[in-house]
Order: sequence, then C-alpha cells, then structure tokens
Amino acid sequence: MESPGGRLRSVDRTRSGQGGGVTLHEHQGAAETFDPLRPKLFRVAYRMLGSVADAADVVQDAFIRWMGTDRAAVREPEAFLRRTVTRLCLDRIKSARHRRETYIGPWLPDPVVEEAPDDDVTLPLMLALERLSPLERAAFLLHDVFGASFEEVAGTLDRDPAACRQLAARARDHVRAARPRFQVEQQRGLEIANAFFTASRTGDLTALGAMLADDVSIHSDGGGKRAAAVRLVHGFRHVMKLHKSLAVLFRKYGSHLLRAGFVNGLPGFVTMEADGEIQTTALEIDGDRIVAIYITRNPDKLRHLH
Repeated sequence: MESPGGRLRSVDRTRSGQGGGVTLHEHQGAAETFDPLRPKLFRVAYRMLGSVADAADVVQDAFIRWMGTDRAAVREPEAFLRRTVTRLCLDRIKSARHRRETYIGPWLPDPVVEEAPDDDVTLPLMLALERLSPLERAAFLLHDVFGASFEEVAGTLDRDPAACRQLAARARDHVRAARPRFQVEQQRGLEIANAFFTASRTGDLTALGAMLADDVSIHSDGGGKRAAAVRLVHGFRHVMKLHKSLAVLFRKYGSHLLRAGFVNGLPGFVTMEADGEIQTTALEIDGDRIVAIYITRNPDKLRHLH
C-alpha cells in the first residue's frame, strides 16, 4: 500500500529487539495522530457499513495497522487512514450483504442519535447507498461527502481517476431521489417530532392524520427479535389503521419519551417501550408533512444507546 508521500514500510518489531510487541511509547505515539481522526474515520466506516459495532471494529483494526506502520513515511495521515478504513470496509461488505439477504423484515442502519445533524447523509440516503455497488458507494462517500480528491479515491480503490469519476456519477444518479427536496428547519423538525410522539401515544388520530402525507410509509426494523411489521406499511389509510391499533397498546402499557433529537439526520426521538427495551423513531418530512416513518426495534442495533 502506498502512502500519499511514498511507499509505506511496515516496522519489523522483532528485528528491532522488541520481541514483536508494541511498547507503551509506540502506542502513545500512534494514538497522538490517530485519536483526533477517530471520529472522522468512524463516520467513514459507519456510512459504508451502516453498523455501529462493525464501524467501531474497523476503526480499531485501522489503529492496530497504524501502530505497525512506519508512520514517518506517511506525509498525510488522514488520507492514509481514510484509505485504510475504506479498504477494510470493502472487505466486510460482502458478508454484511449476505446477512441482510436473510434478514427478517425491513433492514435499517443502526440509529445514531445526535442533538444536531452531523452532515447531509440522512437515513433515506443511507438506504439508497445500500443499493449501490461497494465501489460506487465508496467513490460517492469519499468524494461527495468527505471531500477526498478523485486522485485519493483512485488510490483507495485501485482504479484510475476517470473510472472513479464515473463511479461517483453513477452513484449520484441512483441516490438523487433520496436527497431531500426541501430542507426542514431543525427546530421545526423537532416540533413535528414531538407533536407526532404526543399524537401517536395519546391516540389523537385527528392530529396524527394532519401530519401525514398521502403516500406516507412505515419502515419497522425488529430483526425478528421484537414485534415489528415484516413488510413496509404504505399509504395513509394503512398507516392510520396501524396507529389506531398501536394507540390502544400505548394507552394500556405506556411509552416513555427519553429524548428528542436527530436520528440518522432526521427529526425523531428515543423511547422506552412497555417491554423494557428502547426504540428509535425517525421522521422523513417534506414541507410540513411526514412522508416516511423509520422505527428501529432490533435490540442488537440499540445497545450503543443505553
């Protein structure tokens, strides 16, 4: 693997008389460069994989490799580490896709809850990225989202820059529909999320219906481990019918709001449900109407939120 500043040389610990281990000094030296970049590297891995646990594993693998690298030969650590993380993600995508082919019900990426959106990669866009080839996804994310040059993308993907431009262009064509047509002001989005929670939990179907678009849909991810719709619920009438049934359960067993925020870039909230487990709800809003509701109930995807 080449660093931006020349060919990478790994350090042979055994020949240097260190018994093959990594000293505390070496660990600290590697961490001084790596730790400030860790949040950015995690975002790259998470956007590629859609899994918080897998992204954390990839970032840690990248750190281990960084400790064994001749770091003096790397002129641009951020570019080098972004390349390392992307390649590790590409290695994992095949097995991840196999798991999703056998997944029970709709698959949603692990929810990341923030006080404010970190970037414009929202949940619908992440779902659109899932339909791309791994190379298209990598080219789009590296260049369009994280601002890498096509020369860097080419080095990461072992393609020439022109081919990487084509990959990114194809990706843009595929994901264009997932980009929001109208950006909802953040405070307004949170107001709608809070109003949705209140109406859905109290059974105020009149208020709830006034918030929903005619073609609204519900995507509910239980992963076969908690009760959830195994198919997409689409259309105003079907969504209202489901919420009429849910309102009875909410009134009987309760649903406690833990916090409102942005779930994968969309206004939403985290709740504690009657079974003692949390769930997240994210709302895709067009204008002042909710066009999609994304509910994550799979406990494996919610552990990092406890």
